[in-house]
Amino acid sequence: MNILCIGDIFGKPGRWALKEILPKAVEEHKIDFVIVNGENAAGGKGITDKVAEELFKNKIDVVTAGNHIWEHKTIYPYFSTHPILRPFNLKDKSLPGRGWIVAKSSNGVRVGVICAQGLIFMDDKGPKAVNPLHLIDEVLASVKELADIIIMDIHAEATSEKRVMGWYLNGRVTALVGTHTHVQTSDEEILSGGTAYITDLGMTGPHDSVIGLDKDVAMKRFMTGDKRDYKVASGGARLEGVVIGVDELTGKATSIQRVRYYLGTFLR
Repeated sequence: MNILCIGDIFGKPGRWALKEILPKAVEEHKIDFVIVNGENAAGGKGITDKVAEELFKNKIDVVTAGNHIWEHKTIYPYFSTHPILRPFNLKDKSLPGRGWIVAKSSNGVRVGVICAQGLIFMDDKGPKAVNPLHLIDEVLASVKELADIIIMDIHAEATSEKRVMGWYLNGRVTALVGTHTHVQTSDEEILSGGTAYITDLGMTGPHDSVIGLDKDVAMKRFMTGDKRDYKVASGGARLEGVVIGVDELTGKATSIQRVRYYLGTFLR
């Protein structure tokens, strides 16, 4: 079977790219299950209830997230009604949502999806995370009871932190994919234990930008330190991610291929 993991959906251009490109990608690669990271889908920060409804009009199975998922409280009720995940390793146990889910693919395979948040350089104002390495064994044991294959999205800044998690889970999960940096890496591989790995899936959104942000606004922010301005870019929309081939009988990955589809300029 084939699983498509799509990098961070960024604003309206990202949602446009998803809508226009996803059907083609699913058909071309014979995709059985689709995972997207949607934590920047609403205006580049977070996800709202209306944006969630828009996303699920597409052929997607699970939405993962990260540190920006808490920007809009309208999404909170959707944690219990839709397959939207938030990081499992948050310090505050009273926060809504779940960090993993098991859903069936189009060919009937039980796919476990886990969402984690890294620690290094992830010092935003949102809820604090604890070291995912300290908790993943317990989570993995629960998911394995219900799932045939397991995919984990680690939303983190540092390459080293993602690599460590990849090697720690080598042979115990089908794939470990990274998100958050919005820059697709070229280090996709099958680790020795049959785990597919890539440091970052990239970004589905406007690449004529600074990781999704309007270039002029980004330059001003870096030059002056004034972060009040925020504007999503519109040019160079594209979809990025990976297609992972899986042997559903063993739960091992058989292949991993980077994908990148170009679209153009989003007209506001």
